[in-house]
Amino acid sequence: RFESEAAVPYVRRLAQTKAETVAKNLPSGLVLGADTVVLVDEKILVQPSDAEDARRRLKLLSGRWHEVLTAVALLRVGENRSVVDHDKTRVRFAQLSVAEIDWYVATGEPMDKAGAYAVQGRAALFIEEIQGDYFNIVGLPVRLVYKIARTMR
Repeated sequence: RFESEAAVPYVRRLAQTKAETVAKNLPSGLVLGADTVVLVDEKILVQPSDAEDARRRLKLLSGRWHEVLTAVALLRVGENRSVVDHDKTRVRFAQLSVAEIDWYVATGEPMDKAGAYAVQGRAALFIEEIQGDYFNIVGLPVRLVYKIARTMR
């Protein structure tokens, strides 16, 4: 990530790059690329580097609102056509105890997740409120994918 790059351009670029990387190996068809980041106070939280990093991220999220930003890129191979869009969902975490954070990190679940949690997994226990699309938090906002796909006919 470029230090000065804002969250929206960053996540859109990642989704586009993923789609383009796959498309290079295909003669035709549609390719979908997606990427998700978690934002707290405009700070981007990507996947944690280790268990201690996961603990720090979960402490930062504890008892607070944050945003989940997912970008989707749909590319039509061979036609040089692509559409990139994104969605934002607000999530409020419960106040987490040190024991809850330690338990969750010990499961290993946070290690490959943006923001160090999986809403569809054990971290569902920590979610107090969601404003927006649940599937955006999971990492694939299906309504947005459908909207983009309709423009690619």
